[in-house]
Amino acid sequence: MADPLTIFQVAGRAMSAQLVRMNTTASNLANAGSVTTSADTAYRTIKPIFRTQYDKASGLATVNVESIVTAGESPSKRYDPSHPLADKDGNVWESAVDETRELVDMMETSRTYQNNVEVMQTAKSLILDTLKMGR
Repeated sequence: MADPLTIFQVAGRAMSAQLVRMNTTASNLANAGSVTTSADTAYRTIKPIFRTQYDKASGLATVNVESIVTAGESPSKRYDPSHPLADKDGNVWESAVDETRELVDMMETSRTYQNNVEVMQTAKSLILDTLKMGR
């Protein structure tokens, strides 16, 4: 039988990973619709890459954030000569953040985080109930 603390470690790492995911999603939403003077400086959507690690001793798997990468569409060029950031040809570059997708990711991340909170609460409750049995 695995050490009960392992359950807390697994849920804790999953919660940390979801926190990184939530932060990248918030960054994406904060930059939706932002414009700049060139494609090189335009905001690009970012996403975390997760890696699962298996613990042979306990038989449990944990998840870690391996890296954060750019993903999604390239910024789009828009002709807007009156914009203060327009280049010499009158173009601005707008981030291609899909707000609907980001909101769905945010809801999914929130639910996954809450599921891990419930795992920790259930494990704690089971441990306390087990200790009470010994009295």
